[in-house]
Amino acid sequence: MSTSQSLSLTRPYHAKEYVRGNNRLFLDTAVIDEWTELLSLGIFHGITTNPVLLERAGHECTVSSIHSLATKALALPGCNEFMCQTWGVESDEMYTTGLELSEPDRDRIVVKVPVTYEGTKAASKLIEAGVRVCLTACYSSNQAMVAAGLGAEYIAPYLGRMMDSGKDGVEECKKMQAIVNGMESKTRVLVASIRSANTMADLTSSGMNTFTFNPEIARELFDEDLTSLAAVDFNEAALRCGTDDEIL
Repeated sequence: MSTSQSLSLTRPYHAKEYVRGNNRLFLDTAVIDEWTELLSLGIFHGITTNPVLLERAGHECTVSSIHSLATKALALPGCNEFMCQTWGVESDEMYTTGLELSEPDRDRIVVKVPVTYEGTKAASKLIEAGVRVCLTACYSSNQAMVAAGLGAEYIAPYLGRMMDSGKDGVEECKKMQAIVNGMESKTRVLVASIRSANTMADLTSSGMNTFTFNPEIARELFDEDLTSLAAVDFNEAALRCGTDDEIL
């Protein structure tokens, strides 16, 4: 039996996870109504949050509040991961809080930790304790070496904010991916602070496949007038010539 025949017998070629491949798209918001609406698109792998997003959405930044949000998010169809951020100044505080945040579901809750000196110490302990970690607030390609060396599952560069500071954010993100590849690490470069769907599409040409973006960018993916007009034309043609339940 050929390899292709064997594959067809063990898993359908059209299975979503097989067709989707290795990419992961996250919805970056703490607004529950946005989760409910946009996760139904079926394009997202999970949800990312941080204390700033919690504040904007009117949620408390407490362990119990985040546990409640994680439970709601992970109960939604299509939400495979929920990312939340630990806090504190010293590494011990960040570690303790991160450990508590991950308690409800260590398999699907990812704890975000700033890639500072103290944050990296906390992240190291969290990883040793079996917590999934994303190093966040990344502004330099050199920080990808920290994530790869540490064994963090994700590192999140802030693309838009790098551009605001005068850096070439796109180039920094591409260098991060090259560093991770060069170190033969499985750390994912999770590009955040995305201001344009076009920029995100450009980065995919450099092998980047993991992004988190807000609801506005999510809707921008569908903002194409020609596609909308074509859909109207198709529907009107179907109504003119009649439709039938029989599939020919």
